[in-house]
Amino acid sequence: MSDWYLLFEPEPLPGSWNMAVDEFLFEQAQQQPATFVHFYTWLKPTASLGCSQEASRVVNLEECQRRGVEVVRRMTGGKMVLHHLEVTYSVASGETAVFSSTLEGSYRLISEALIEGLELMGLKPALASATPGAYARSNLPCFAYPARNEVEIAGKKIIGSAQKRAGRYFIQHGSIPLVSELELLMAISFGLPPARQASLTSISAELGQAISYQQAVDYFIQGFKSYFGLEFKPLVLDRGGLGQIKKIESVKYANPDWTFHKLAPGPI
Repeated sequence: MSDWYLLFEPEPLPGSWNMAVDEFLFEQAQQQPATFVHFYTWLKPTASLGCSQEASRVVNLEECQRRGVEVVRRMTGGKMVLHHLEVTYSVASGETAVFSSTLEGSYRLISEALIEGLELMGLKPALASATPGAYARSNLPCFAYPARNEVEIAGKKIIGSAQKRAGRYFIQHGSIPLVSELELLMAISFGLPPARQASLTSISAELGQAISYQQAVDYFIQGFKSYFGLEFKPLVLDRGGLGQIKKIESVKYANPDWTFHKLAPGPI
């Protein structure tokens, strides 16, 4: 097995930085035979848009501004996600011997590793069996329904993920709420019916007690180690790496042209 590198961010960071780091790790995975796992969280409430979504159709931008919610556009597809009090993970790799060569295969394996972390907390998660057709075609937010091979507990979605591929290389990242922020999600999104509110859940709600970001990440790290039978090497970002991330952030993820108009920048 090739090297597995772990980047754990202990403090909350801006959404544009988080997205730039994930793109940097995706680039690194295409340059060396290694897998990169990244755990991070968010400095303030942030709505992330799927790369092809029209911002004005899926998020109430005036309400976001009023409530201090930032908006970023991901490099991955999928639907709008409200990030804040959560664990966010990403996995970047091109190791088909570990993850298979398909989106569905790698998606399922990563979900199963995350399930192992939830089980270590004492929870009973499962993989969702199918994506409702009406949801797939809608502008509803990510956590409105579980999609195929996403993680749910008793029918309630607890992890929402998205993946981007370039040949055999991929990056998958996803949101794991520590607490539910349903009122804020309802306020900034369009069309989330009241009946779907019961389909969202969080780690603390399922545990019946609070859990810290650090505690939850520790469980997920152990889940990855156990499921894949690995030991992580710590990833330390040097000055060159940090410079590349800052450039990606300024040119793309902190750029309103990308965030609101889907205008991809030139080579970064």
